[in-house]
Amino acid sequence: MTTIEIARRCADLEAAADACNAYTLALSQGGLTPEERLEAAVYIIHAGGAYRVAYTQLYHLYHEGHLRQACLDIMTNAFYIPNLKLQKTRYEKNCAALAKYPYLFRKDFPKFEDLCLHFYPFDDNGYLPFDPAKQDFGGYVNYNHPVVSRNFFKDLEKPILAKDVYSQYELEYLYDNIRPSEDVGRENHLYLHYQSWETFCAHLQVLNIRQILEKKKIVFLFGDELSRYPIDFKAEYGLDYSQYRVKKIEVKDIHRLIWHTQLSSDNGGDFFNEVFDSHPNLLCMPSIMFDNVEELIEKYKTTFTDAEKALSEGRNATASSQTMAKLFWDKGRTDKDIVAGLFLDQTDYMKNLDHGARIAPALFFQPHFANMAYDMTHDEKGRTTLLCEQYDRIRNSSVFKAFKYVKTFTPMRRITTSYAATLRWMIEKRDSLNTKGVIITDLAMDRVLNRSFMIDPEDRLYQDSVLVRFEDGKTNPRATFTALAAFLDIPYTESMTYCSEKGVHDVETAEGNVVGFDTATVYRTYDDYATDDERAYIEFCLRDAYEFYGYDLHYYDGGPVDEERVKQWLEGFTGINSRIAASWKNNVLSNAYLHIDGASVESDLDDQLKSRTTDSIREKYDTMRLKLATRLIGRPYFINKNGQPLRMMPKLELDPALLDQPLYR
Repeated sequence: MTTIEIARRCADLEAAADACNAYTLALSQGGLTPEERLEAAVYIIHAGGAYRVAYTQLYHLYHEGHLRQACLDIMTNAFYIPNLKLQKTRYEKNCAALAKYPYLFRKDFPKFEDLCLHFYPFDDNGYLPFDPAKQDFGGYVNYNHPVVSRNFFKDLEKPILAKDVYSQYELEYLYDNIRPSEDVGRENHLYLHYQSWETFCAHLQVLNIRQILEKKKIVFLFGDELSRYPIDFKAEYGLDYSQYRVKKIEVKDIHRLIWHTQLSSDNGGDFFNEVFDSHPNLLCMPSIMFDNVEELIEKYKTTFTDAEKALSEGRNATASSQTMAKLFWDKGRTDKDIVAGLFLDQTDYMKNLDHGARIAPALFFQPHFANMAYDMTHDEKGRTTLLCEQYDRIRNSSVFKAFKYVKTFTPMRRITTSYAATLRWMIEKRDSLNTKGVIITDLAMDRVLNRSFMIDPEDRLYQDSVLVRFEDGKTNPRATFTALAAFLDIPYTESMTYCSEKGVHDVETAEGNVVGFDTATVYRTYDDYATDDERAYIEFCLRDAYEFYGYDLHYYDGGPVDEERVKQWLEGFTGINSRIAASWKNNVLSNAYLHIDGASVESDLDDQLKSRTTDSIREKYDTMRLKLATRLIGRPYFINKNGQPLRMMPKLELDPALLDQPLYR
């Protein structure tokens, strides 16, 4: 008996849930006739099954030219007509608001019944547009998808002109981040140009235009009306914005966040901070320990509470700055506002901020952790989930939750280089081999476990994200930072053509860091701190990342790997093993004493016992290394907590015409 026959039998027995499951399975297996696919879709709809499965089948059948009228009738009656009243009401309210709007120069709104597009709701977020004239569906569209798709703010010399913007998210983004003309002392309206009046009107069924009209910041232009850009508001409307004084950027002007993520240690984060330092449209500082940020937020909350109490008792209350004094009186202040205020108060870093800019600045934020510790769990279906306490803290942070607009970028450095550089830093800078209580962990396995370049497509913080290679930034800075500025939707400014701190060019921001765009750190391999076997192990376990992000394999030959080959690599872990053992012997075991029945024995651990202890630690690590690499032989299937697959973060693509050197491999 075939799966669809089982589904029919269940339907005959009125076992609706089982029938829906069987029909869904039959559809996923494929091989059904168009009539059978329609049968399955219709049953699933009427039985209350997974409607997306049914809807998708109907859409594909129609698109493929099968049973088109039947599919269209079902989709219309089941999905379009039940939502028709809501769309009509939204359309009429938008039209009424626009009819009174002074900077829209057409009022010939079509009747709702004559609109050139119908929108079939697919789920809570999006639609399938249908063109009745062509009798054809377009692809799925989510008008609230939280992605800024283009570089709106590339050129700030003239008022912003944006063409054919049909994303609700992007319309609100532009409205919230372009400053009023009165605040910048010059004409600064947002000009929205649409080629087709009819298409624009059709979208009034699904967009909420009314909420971006209140401050009259927008000028709507259609077709040939583009010739009116930019309007002379003084001549046409008697509005002379030059009479207004430029308003300083304030906390409440900040609506967007650029999250500069910490993928791992020694990954080039300082370099990127140096490039973005003193950008006129950013609140930018070097990386800050996240613990310190949280402590400062709590400190200011306490200060505000104490000040409120003092005022209620008739005592004076003082503020640390004008920014914080103003924030004190804002009863709607949030943790996000406190962080923005902390940045604005750093005058040494904000001295090049352009208070007269056409756009509000973004908060450029790199919250830092002592270590990004990842782990993996595996379920009975062979699926793997990534775990990271530090990332969970970011995701649950009130600061990150409060930002409506988030752009995320992650620097990546060749992983074997980053690994060896971290070990070098721990030994040379922190003296981790001779510091009481400090131990070196298995940094090689830490790197293999850290797959933070695999992102959850359902996670808001990674909806609009890109990965940029450290080596590209060093070897092709013009191409890299032009592209990165475009992704982040900021101008590529002169300040991005050099490295600086507090505006001072080419300074050594941390001891041992190379200066500016010096490429020395691109080609260093730190051979004294990593063996070839350690690096081959890392490359094998992360071979998918190397391939996706354009790194050649330098230590792993790409050949077949089994458990025996992994064991051969582990025998060559002499570098990291010796450092781990030395840190235990020097920093922990040297101060340890024997205890017998709870009583301390007055003698240090002897060398033989110390060696047995460190051997036990190495054996433990080898067992974990072998288990991890063996699991990665089969390329695990990574999922989020809802069972949805993770995907690689997109890589920043560079314009070949701007390359100064061949791409690093």
